[in-house]
This record gives sequence, C-alpha cells and structure tokens, in this order.
Amino acid sequence: QVQLVESGGGLVQPGGSLRLSCAASGDTLSDYAVGWFRQAPGKDREFVAAVRWANGAILYDDSVKGRFIISRDRTTSTVYLQMNSLKPEDTATYYCAAKKRPIWSILRSHSAYEYWGQGTQVTVSS
Repeated sequence: QVQLVESGGGLVQPGGSLRLSCAASGDTLSDYAVGWFRQAPGKDREFVAAVRWANGAILYDDSVKGRFIISRDRTTSTVYLQMNSLKPEDTATYYCAAKKRPIWSILRSHSAYEYWGQGTQVTVSS
C-alpha cells in the first residue's frame, strides 16, 4: 500500500504560482506512476499530469501543458506540481494518486489509480 499526503495549496492571484507537494510512504514507488488530478465544485475529477517513477516519463493534460511542471524527488519519495501562470479556472481541489504497474494509455483516467491523498485546495482569485 501507499499513503499520500498533499500540501502546498492556497489562495493566489491570477498569473501567480504555487507548488504542490505529494509525499508518499509505505510501498516503494519503483513500480508506480503518480498522477495529479483536480476537481472543481460540481465538476468531474480531471487529469492534470502524471509521472512514471521508474523512468521519469511524463504526461500532461493539454489545459496545463506549458504552465505546470510535474517532477519527482527519489530521495524523499515526493512528487511536485509546479503551477505557473495560474488562471481562475485552475481553482479546484488537487489530489495526487498512485497507480501500481501503470499502463501508460490509461493514466489519464482517475479510475485507474488505487491510492489517493486527501486533497489540497487551490484558489485562483483576485
């Protein structure tokens, strides 16, 4: 099993930046992918980005490509989401999730992931 704890959310003005962290514990992540998802009130949970732990391969949703950067720190088992040029439509609760033995083609689907964090709120507003 994997336990995930997100942090780093908050209130930021449009155009600003935030860095989210996802600290993992429990099972080693060598055979996992870790993804970030977000969910706004009244909307479905949507894919943001994912990274395959073993080789660092990365996947982004088109809505965040060029603005968000996902990265991993192998020494601390932490995944980061650097969010730049934030827009009001980025407002949501952000979740990290882990998928064992990832199949790349399904990593955009939240139903593929076995383990989830509790979420951290990001609000982009002036």
